[in-house]
Amino acid sequence: MGEAQKGLLSVIEKLKGSTEQEVRIVLLGLDNAGKTTLLKSLASEDVNTITPTQGFNIKSVASHGMKLNVWDIGGQRKIRPFWKKYLENTDLLIYVIDSADKKRFEETGLELSELTDEENLKGVPLLIFANKQDLATASPASEIAEGLNLHTYRDREWQIQACSAVSGEGVQVRPDFDLLISPSYGI
Repeated sequence: MGEAQKGLLSVIEKLKGSTEQEVRIVLLGLDNAGKTTLLKSLASEDVNTITPTQGFNIKSVASHGMKLNVWDIGGQRKIRPFWKKYLENTDLLIYVIDSADKKRFEETGLELSELTDEENLKGVPLLIFANKQDLATASPASEIAEGLNLHTYRDREWQIQACSAVSGEGVQVRPDFDLLISPSYGI
C-alpha cells in the first residue's frame, strides 16, 4: 500500500508520465455498492436520483489537465461475466464495496480476486472504495482490507479508501492532483 498517501491522481500521473493525458478507469463492484453514486459524486452531479445500472455508464471528468474516462459497469450477477470485455487498456481499476453489507463480503472478495487475475489487469493499480461509511453498520476500511487479504496483492499498487458517495465525504479531487480521503474516513 505504498502509494496510499500520494493519492489516486498521483499514481496515475506516475503511470502516464504526465497529468496532461486521458486516463481510462473501470469502475466495478457488486450491484448496490454505490458505483454510479460515486461516479456522480466525482463529477459533482446530483446523487439523489440514482437508478440501478443495467449495462454501463461512461463519464468523462476533467480534473486539472487530466481527462478521466470512467466506465461504470453494472454489478448484477448476470452482467458480471461481461466485465472482462471492458478491461483492455485500463489504467486504473476502482472497485466499490458496500461496507454495510457484510453478507456479501465473501461474494465481493471472490469477484475482486477473479478480476485481479485477469490478463488485461496485470499490474494495473487498484483503488477500493469502502463505501457507505455514513451508515452505522459499516465495517471500517481496515477490517475490509484484512478480510479481502489485500496484503497478498504483490503484483500491483493498491489502496483502500473509506468514503460515503452519497455525502461526498472521503472523495474529492484537489488541485494538487490527489484524490484524497477525509481524515475522518482514512485508515
